[in-house]
Amino acid sequence: MKIIDPRQRDPEHWRAGVETRMVASAVNGATQLCIFEQWVAPGAGAPTHSHPVEEVLTVREGEAEMWIDEDRAVLTAGQSLIVPALRQHGFRNSGTTTLHIHAVLASPVFEAMMEGAAEMTRRWGA
Repeated sequence: MKIIDPRQRDPEHWRAGVETRMVASAVNGATQLCIFEQWVAPGAGAPTHSHPVEEVLTVREGEAEMWIDEDRAVLTAGQSLIVPALRQHGFRNSGTTTLHIHAVLASPVFEAMMEGAAEMTRRWGA
């Protein structure tokens, strides 16, 4: 049995206004999932990107404008968005307080193709 305490990991600064803490990935023994949390300042977020696998984004606290392709919606605490594999999506904190997001990817390694990028971003590989 493996107990994981993500509070023992320092948050990573992914971009201005976004702190990320990995919960489970290939780094700590996951073989099917990548789970992470983000704390996002008002106006900041994740630019349009895609993943080769399905993702579920859940708003824990705050308010987020989220999009998949051209469809947009505002999600609040307790609501989730299922993002199909290979679909362009992103989000931004549309509220006035810190946004707390919980994300689950159907892969133990985080891989994302940012819109307009030539190479895949990879994090938390074994």
